[in-house]
Amino acid sequence: MTAVLPQQKPNPGEGTYTYSSQPRAAPQRKKFRNDTDQAPIDPNGPAPFGNIMWDKRVVRGNTYAQHTLPAAAQPDPIEIQRQQEQRRRMVARKRAKEQLRPRSPDPVEGRKHIDVQTELYLEELSDRVEEADVEIQTDAFLDRPPSPMFIPAKSGVDVDTQIYEGDLFDYDIEVKPILEVLVGKTVEQALLEVMEEEELANLRAQQRAFEELRNAEHVEQQRLEEQERRHREEKERRMKQQREVLKKQKETADKIASRAFAQSYLADLVPSVFGTLADNGYFYDPVERDVEQGFMPWLMDRVCEEIQKSELGRLVVDGMIREIVAARSQAFQALTDRIQNEKLMEQQAKGLAAETPQPAKTE
Repeated sequence: MTAVLPQQKPNPGEGTYTYSSQPRAAPQRKKFRNDTDQAPIDPNGPAPFGNIMWDKRVVRGNTYAQHTLPAAAQPDPIEIQRQQEQRRRMVARKRAKEQLRPRSPDPVEGRKHIDVQTELYLEELSDRVEEADVEIQTDAFLDRPPSPMFIPAKSGVDVDTQIYEGDLFDYDIEVKPILEVLVGKTVEQALLEVMEEEELANLRAQQRAFEELRNAEHVEQQRLEEQERRHREEKERRMKQQREVLKKQKETADKIASRAFAQSYLADLVPSVFGTLADNGYFYDPVERDVEQGFMPWLMDRVCEEIQKSELGRLVVDGMIREIVAARSQAFQALTDRIQNEKLMEQQAKGLAAETPQPAKTE
């Protein structure tokens, strides 16, 4: 078979593409399928024909977003470590969730736990794994017709036996006891079945009567339960109303008591508070307060200034007097010392004059 693409005008650097293969005859297919005649599979030869849906070499899904790595590319150790860390974190999180999930207590000895559905809508539980069949259309083979039954060739000589009258048993005589037994057993079985049917009918009647009585009792029970529920709700509603009334009465009594206590407490509190405030000077006469806080301090300041001036004058006079007295005392002391010195000098002079001889007068 030869397939040639349409001829186009050759462009510079381009040529025509031609695919050709040697012609060969179509393979001879068997007319019938025979499961026993299977050719041995050569492990070194080409793979036998099979379903391509199960071939691992066939890529499934979208191939646009696939990242194909070259054959010589080495996996990234950082990426492998990150994937292992994520997998380890997922396993730890799953184990923590399993440990934190509330569990039922262990069963007692001789018993075991079973799964019981407590949801509002029941769901069928089964251990059967959901399966799905996948088919593919292949060429059909005709079934081989069944082989004819093998009948061996006849061999030997035919032999027959002659039976005379009286050799066999008398059917009427021999069959009578058997027939009596069969008829008796049949009648007995029929009676038993009739009695069983009557007993079953009586049981069904008793069952119907019991079911009717049970249904009537169930209806009566539901009516009583509903009546009890209404009574209980009415009782709870009445009790709630009574509690609310008592609560309101208590609140009203507390308010009245609080009002009376406040009035009785404030009756003596207002005069005492006003008296205390008046004593502490919160209520005052403006003229008196102006005299006390304005005039009296000013007057006291002026008096203090005058007193300080008088004291200062006295101190100055005392200082002057002290200086004058000290000066006079010093002057008197100096005068006294001078007089004593003069007297002493006179005495010394007199003594010297008495001891010295008089020189002679020359003419």
